[in-house]
Amino acid sequence: MFVLLLLLIVVLFGLGFLNSLWWVAAAVLIFGATRYGRDRGGGWIRGDGSDLKGYRDYEQRRDRQDRWDRRYSRQNRARWRREDRRDHEHRG
Repeated sequence: MFVLLLLLIVVLFGLGFLNSLWWVAAAVLIFGATRYGRDRGGGWIRGDGSDLKGYRDYEQRRDRQDRWDRRYSRQNRARWRREDRRDHEHRG
């Protein structure tokens, strides 16, 4: 698939010397090949998207760490201590 696409782009680029509209068509194909399917792991030229998989793993770890930090931040720990103190005072 990649070789066929590359060959088509080269042919369109060559035809661009006759009519510049072919250069536009080649540019659209290049753009589509590099951008299409990024959400699913990369376009045709990008291959299997292994670099995106690594980034997605990093992004998920970062999001989990952010949620953890928000949940167990100092401010929340201080609030829990106040609530525990109030509960203890009401029981005793």
